[in-house]
Amino acid sequence: MGMDTDCTTPEEHAVLVGGPAHGLRLRVTDRPPVVQVTRPCEVEAAPGGVRAEALYVYRLGLPAGEGPLSYGYDAASP
Repeated sequence: MGMDTDCTTPEEHAVLVGGPAHGLRLRVTDRPPVVQVTRPCEVEAAPGGVRAEALYVYRLGLPAGEGPLSYGYDAASP
C-alpha cells in the first residue's frame, strides 16, 4: 500500500497590468512574486550569435478576491 506523493501545485490564471504586455493573460504556479517578460531586439552584425532582449518586470499585486491574479508593471526595474 503506497502513499499518494503527488505534490503538484495547481496553476492559477493571472493578468499583466500596465507596460508593454498590458492585458497579457497567463497561468502561474505557486504565485511567484515577480514575472519577467522579454521582447527580442534587432541587433546589427551580432558576433557569435549574440542576441539582445528588452526586459520588463511585473510584480504580484494584492489579492483581488475573485478573478485572476494581477501583476503590475514595475517601470523602475530592473
